Order: sequence, then C-alpha cells, then structure tokens
Amino acid sequence: MRETSEAHMAKQDRPLGRRSLLSGAAAVAGGAAVSTALPASAQAAPRSAAAMAAATAVDTATTPDYITVQPGDPRFPDLVRGINQRWVADPDYVRLVTTTGQAVRAVQDAVAAGKRLTVRSGGHCYEDFVFNKDVQVVIDMSGMTRVYYDEGRNAFAVEGGASNLQIYETLYKLYGVTLPAGSCASVGAGGHISGGGYGLLSRLHGLTVDHLYGVEVVTVDRNGTARAVVATRDSGDERLRDLWWAHTGGGGGNFGLITRYWLRSPGATGTDPSKLLPKPPSEVFVHATAFPWKDMTEASFTRLLQNWGTWHEQNSAPDSKYNSLFGLLKLNQKASANSEIVLLTQMDATVPNAQALLDDYLAAVSAGVGVTRRAMTQRAGEHAAMPQFAKPRTLPWYIATDYLSGGNPTLYGKYKSAYARKGFSAHQIKAMYKHLTRTDYSNGDALLQVDSYGCRINSVKPGDTAVPQRDSVLKLQYQTYWTNPADEAKHLAWIREFYQEVYAETGGVPVPNEINDGCYVNYPDKDLGDAAWNTSSTAWNSLYYKDNYARLQKAKATWDPKNVFRHAQSVRLP
Repeated sequence: MRETSEAHMAKQDRPLGRRSLLSGAAAVAGGAAVSTALPASAQAAPRSAAAMAAATAVDTATTPDYITVQPGDPRFPDLVRGINQRWVADPDYVRLVTTTGQAVRAVQDAVAAGKRLTVRSGGHCYEDFVFNKDVQVVIDMSGMTRVYYDEGRNAFAVEGGASNLQIYETLYKLYGVTLPAGSCASVGAGGHISGGGYGLLSRLHGLTVDHLYGVEVVTVDRNGTARAVVATRDSGDERLRDLWWAHTGGGGGNFGLITRYWLRSPGATGTDPSKLLPKPPSEVFVHATAFPWKDMTEASFTRLLQNWGTWHEQNSAPDSKYNSLFGLLKLNQKASANSEIVLLTQMDATVPNAQALLDDYLAAVSAGVGVTRRAMTQRAGEHAAMPQFAKPRTLPWYIATDYLSGGNPTLYGKYKSAYARKGFSAHQIKAMYKHLTRTDYSNGDALLQVDSYGCRINSVKPGDTAVPQRDSVLKLQYQTYWTNPADEAKHLAWIREFYQEVYAETGGVPVPNEINDGCYVNYPDKDLGDAAWNTSSTAWNSLYYKDNYARLQKAKATWDPKNVFRHAQSVRLP
C-alpha cells in the first residue's frame, strides 16, 4: 500500500490550478485571509458511546462478503491502475474489502494460493509498487473509508482507504481538529500516513506520524497464517511497539495490509475528542505571486534561490514566529514566453502582527532579485482546450468521469525528491537554472518544487519515528508530466539528467551531508537503486531511512517473515 502527496501542491494528478486544495484558493493574490471557522450550527457533537459501538460492530457481522472483480468485468480497467498512467497491472482478480475480517480473508486466500499480492488505498504511488507485471491479486481498500472517534481507544480511527479530504472534513466539522497531512485531497491514508506524511500545517504541528497512536495491520506469520494485529505506541510488547514504530515512516507495502490507524497527539489528556489532535488556525492568509521567466536572468534566479534558502535557515526553529508559515516555491520549467516561477504561501492570519510578518517574508524572499512580482496568471488553455482529446480516446468509465469532474486520466509522470538542511550550494543553483531553462526540452508540466520544512517537524528525534530527517529546512520534489506515452524517454531523460547534475558532488543523489539529507519514501524513485543514476556508495535504503533501516528490517523479520508484502524498494529481510 503506497500513497504519496503531502504538501507539494504539485502537479500530482492534474495541472496547476486543478490539482490541490490550495491552488484553487491561491488564485486570490495579495494577502487574502481565508476563514476556516464554522458557524456554531455546523459544529456536530461527538458521537455517543452507543452510536460508536454500533458503528464498530459493523466490522464483524453485518457487512456482506468482499467483492471480487475479474477481467471482463466493466469495472476491471478502473481497478488495475493508479493516478500515474505509466502503471497498469493485469492481475487474476481485484478484491474489494469493507471490513478487517474481509481483509484478513483476502490476504489468506492469496497466500494460500501462492499468489503475489499488492494493496491499493488511494492509487497515488509514483512507481509500479502496486500495479506491475508480477502482481496477481490487488486488494483494494476503497470500501474502508470511515473516519470516527473511537471511544474505546480514546483516539480517532481512520480506515486505510480514507482520503485526505475525508479525514479533514470529518475531523474538522465534527470535532474542530485536524491532522498535519498532505494537500492533495484524493491521496489515501493507507500509504500516506505510513510513509511519514507532511502538509501545510507541519511546520506548526509536526509530521502526520507524530500524531500516530496505533495501527491495525493484517500480517502473515511463518506458517502462512493471516491475522489482524493492533500495535500502539503504548504497547508493552517490544515486538508490537516495533510494528507501530515501523508505520511511523517505514512506508506502505512493507509489513502488512493496513486496515486502520488511530490518531492522538502525544501528551493529549482527557477524553474530550476536540482536545486529542491539533486545531487548525481559524483563519489563514493564502498568497500567490509569480516571477515571470522572461524577466529572469541567471543572476536573479540565483538571488531568489539564495534568499529562499537563507530565509528558511533563519526561520525554521521549532518555536519560530514563522512556524505557521508554509511556502511552496514552484520552479516551473521555462517552456514559453509566459512561463512563471510561482510562490504560494499559507500562514496563520491570527498570530500577532500576521500581515507584517507575511510582508517581511515576501520582501526577504524577493530582495535584490530585480524581477517584479506579479499576480499569478492562468496558463494558456488551462481550462479551455483539451488537446489530448483532439482525437477520440477510449478510457474506462470512472477515469473519464474523474477527469470531467476535475481529474486528468492522461497524465504520465516521474518524480524525485530530496531534503535540504540549509540553502543550496552554488553548484546546485547553477544546475537548477541550466535544466529549467534548457532549450532542447520544453514542458509546461515540468518543475522543481521547493517546500518549507522544519520548525516543529524538527522537535522530534530521528529515532523516535521511522522518519530520520529531523533537521531539514526544505523539501524538494522534482516532477515532470506528459500525456503521450511515446514521449516517455525524453521526459525521463530530462528529469534524470537534472537530478543527477544537481547532486553531482555526491554521486548523483542527495547523500546526507551539511546540505543534503537523503530522500522521501513517499516520493519513491527506483532510479535510486540504479547504478547508472546513483554512482555514490550510499544505497537507496540509506537515502530513505538512514540509521533507522536496521530497526525496520527487524520489524520486517518479525511481522512479514515470508516477505509476502514486497515491491521493488520494500524493506528487505535481514
């Protein structure tokens, strides 16, 4: 089970302006304050104990058996692919489950038959870890989407198929709380949380997994028996605690099938659900501005990147007055005369002197750049022509429906990631400028996005969760998208050459040093394990997990000794 996203506000499942929670609101240029407060009439009361007991009882007796979808079923083409159209599988069947009991049986059936299985939550895995030529059974979590307060565990339960938007809507509307998770609404909880998770509120409230209390996982023992196991951070059994810890950043598809999480912030006391997770700001500033590429020289680009790095070095301590500010610097490829570098920002509008703080930040980032910031413009044809449909194109019904409601089923993509402990080196900035302005490659859907990081994220020790990167101030995501599968080679060549040159000083990958700090497991990149693109002596698992990998291997040996849950970059048995 692999899910990506987080705060990248990226071109993850549709072009800019159609892709994320912030991008729609961010069309409000200037410092518009957007209220997130609900009127009193919309504040729903927490569920009663009787109601919750009835809800949890559904799992055992009243739900019909799981659904099996096989080739020939009209639904099959929709269920064997994810968001990234590069990856389509041809399994023997897809099994949709709605309860933990069904999930156990689905895993048991596949194991007993000797079939290779994978798990799908929201379908956002960037690589072919779920949908590949070897998979014979896909277990689909689309039917497990409940989000509710679990009175028995005094925590919020989130089933593995729930999306970010479902989580946010339920937690906020019913209880006034939130989770510092990703910005892409459709990403599924299953892989997103297990990979670490971060979002626009993470500088203020930490990573998603910093609030993980427990996890329910379907595991397979040495005898090939599937069973559901619950592990929490309070587990007295070291093996159970290791299983919980492995899901605080170890990534999906490694240890078992995740049926549900329980979320409660460390240090939260009492039984009032409205005090068990962070509260979001009642109002936030959402700001969007752009630097036109036509006015940008290499010197001005360098100054902008230096400013961005320096500001984050100086304003990323846990208790910084800017810990509620999250910025996204979108270094779009210079594909046309109208191309822009875009800066999106969200910040708590209720902190003291909020407007002045925002103004000072914008001034610091643009100081000396010599390019006038302007309101972000709509890209040509963004909501008008659809050239990919100039000729009729056959698509599965649900994918076509998703596109017409705002998705884009035609996108193929490749992604890479890095953490940065400080601003970029002169070599790195020069390489970024070179590849973003190359004249032999022109793609309006190619970019490097550099996100704000640090603050409360860095108040946790590297070994307290499986996420070891706890002193970075920036997070990078390299992205390119295309619609014609015949063009794949040129797009892969661009992003690979771009990334390799930025990190040429450390073997083509961001080996941890005073600037770099490895890669993000929720932005998986199989190139990290390819000697053609990683010429360093640092393996892909060290780039993701650093010193935490040995403990993850220990959990793997305990809970998945038959290596049932595996993919190209899964945690290896020791």
